[in-house]
Amino acid sequence: MTASSPAIRVTGLRKSYGDQLVLDGIDLDVAPGTVFALLGPNGAGKTTTIHVLTTLLTPDAGEVFVGGHDLQTDPEGIRSQIGVTGQFSAVDDLLTGEENLRLMAALHHLQREEGRRRSAELLERFELTDAAAKHVATYSGGMKRRLDLAMTLMGNPRIVFLDEPTSGVDPRGRRTMWQIVSDLVKDGITIFLTTQYLEEADELANRIALLDHGQIVAEGTPAELKRLVPGGAVRLEFSDTEALERVAGRFAAARRDPDGLVLHVPTEGGVTALRSVLDQLDGGAADVTDVSLQTPDLDDVFLSLTGQGDARKAATE
Repeated sequence: MTASSPAIRVTGLRKSYGDQLVLDGIDLDVAPGTVFALLGPNGAGKTTTIHVLTTLLTPDAGEVFVGGHDLQTDPEGIRSQIGVTGQFSAVDDLLTGEENLRLMAALHHLQREEGRRRSAELLERFELTDAAAKHVATYSGGMKRRLDLAMTLMGNPRIVFLDEPTSGVDPRGRRTMWQIVSDLVKDGITIFLTTQYLEEADELANRIALLDHGQIVAEGTPAELKRLVPGGAVRLEFSDTEALERVAGRFAAARRDPDGLVLHVPTEGGVTALRSVLDQLDGGAADVTDVSLQTPDLDDVFLSLTGQGDARKAATE
């Protein structure tokens, strides 16, 4: 694999389980040294995609190259390039953190001294040195996930697959994991990420693909995906209800939030739309205590493009 070639290239990937078509001809290109996030509702095929890319499943059709190695002819070459952290922690609760890492070092056939050095290095990197001699059963969920990723890195992979890496981790632990992922990318490692937390993908991913019913329905940077969904709003906040009502009469499509003393004025988004709303305020600007521009987020993209929004709406009717 050269610096200019994709870390992962997938063309026409198909996979079925009996009569159930799970992946229906998907194409993916992942640039080296980036974070690529694959999002989609439950059952969309995300985990199946990772299982194929990590040689755990054989596809029915399509071409797959990972780290420059062809899945069909050189799966061992792929395995030499990758590390995998699954949805569920693979650590042994009966061992200490250090023992888990040394076991992984032995599985990678590292010499004893090299295994000790790498274990100490990874414990420090993942802020686990103080807990190294403690049994993993005493670790928090976030500590277990960090140890799991540390074990994945024992073999110095150039491409790491993270399948729901912060599932069950508290917000503080999630932020710690985000920083670790960012540091790995700075070291040139490619991250292929699946996650249920859309803000996680927004925070970390250089590019995102949205998978639904076995097909890629959208792909791009987070900013590009957000532009696919129309609708933004200018949020105007007021000091009292009377001021809110005075200004609301100038915007026929505006939505009132009397409890919060807020008016949401629909716009196409962007600075031009904001300026237009402010111009229409005219003398009413003195009644406004705060102004902000709201744009669609990845939740809006996800709900709009996967049809989950229709399902949610139907469930509330």
